[in-house]
Amino acid sequence: MAMSTKVRTSSFSRNPMAGPISKVPGFKPGPNGVVFVSSGIPDLDRILGGGFALGSLIMVMEDPEAPHHMLLLRNYMAQGLMHNQPLLYASPSKDPKGFLGTLPNPIPPKDDKPHDHGTEQDKDLRIAWQYKKYSRESLQGHDIRDSDHEYCNTFDLRKPLERQFLAGKHIDCVSTLDLTLDILHQRCSTFLAQNSSDSSISCAGRIAIQSFCAPQCGYFDKDWDMLAFVTALKRMVRESNAVAVITFPHSLLSSSFSKRWQHFADTLISVKAIADEDKELEQLLTGYKEMVGFLGIHKVARINTQVPLVLEASTFSIKLHKRRSLVFECLNQAPIDGSSGASYGTSSSCSASAKQGSLDF
Repeated sequence: MAMSTKVRTSSFSRNPMAGPISKVPGFKPGPNGVVFVSSGIPDLDRILGGGFALGSLIMVMEDPEAPHHMLLLRNYMAQGLMHNQPLLYASPSKDPKGFLGTLPNPIPPKDDKPHDHGTEQDKDLRIAWQYKKYSRESLQGHDIRDSDHEYCNTFDLRKPLERQFLAGKHIDCVSTLDLTLDILHQRCSTFLAQNSSDSSISCAGRIAIQSFCAPQCGYFDKDWDMLAFVTALKRMVRESNAVAVITFPHSLLSSSFSKRWQHFADTLISVKAIADEDKELEQLLTGYKEMVGFLGIHKVARINTQVPLVLEASTFSIKLHKRRSLVFECLNQAPIDGSSGASYGTSSSCSASAKQGSLDF
């Protein structure tokens, strides 16, 4: 009797495809055999230590007052299409395909200049760090600037994605209106199975499910069934070279179910809008008027290791650089005496812990 050759995967099993996939544009090798795909936002990739790990489930807690989660979802989907990665998009709308017309277009490299808010001391440290990194990467035979651009684009939220990036792609759109979870499970399973067996693509795809437990969904009142679906999706994604992002309005769930959902997420993120006029925050934080919201990092996927990733900050400001591209920055406390000196900044994984502002890598 022939033995099954199917490889069982878990949080502690190495990805057998890590070697060949990491050499393909759009993928980045990480520690312990992990392979990352980009979130479509350079700052978020740096905060998470490289991006979204293949085989992981990312859950985004929505703000009931503002659709900030859509900004993350648009960049995530657009980045996958830029790398010719299959996409399944599920939404509680009548025409989910129409959402593809709102995906942002990448900014040309010549216009994609990093934002800089550091002091002179920060600039000196940045130059030294970049020189050291450049020397290390040059020894490996490639330029880090070129590889970063191939891995993650900066997107212009004001310009729609060109049609050439949508034509001939592996795109499947599903409306969750009056849809049963069994059908949604089948669509996801078929999508992953088809793309896993296709040797012409190097990734089983990206799954994006918007507002999973919204009242418009046909399964809105089936809490245990939704939890079972999340569990099954996490298993399917882990067994294939895929990444899934689910946004959900956690305020509509009971406290116990919301905690269960958060527990099943490999990476857990929250977004929150900023009130139009909050005098206390305006006096407390520098650059408050430029902020459009806050990004919270509650959990980061740790695959093939038991060592947690310790972030130097868990809350970041959301800004629009030149009113067109997403930027995440650590929060800086405003000077108490009202002077123009550098404020004390809480640091992040992409910022130094020095008291002289933020050091953006």
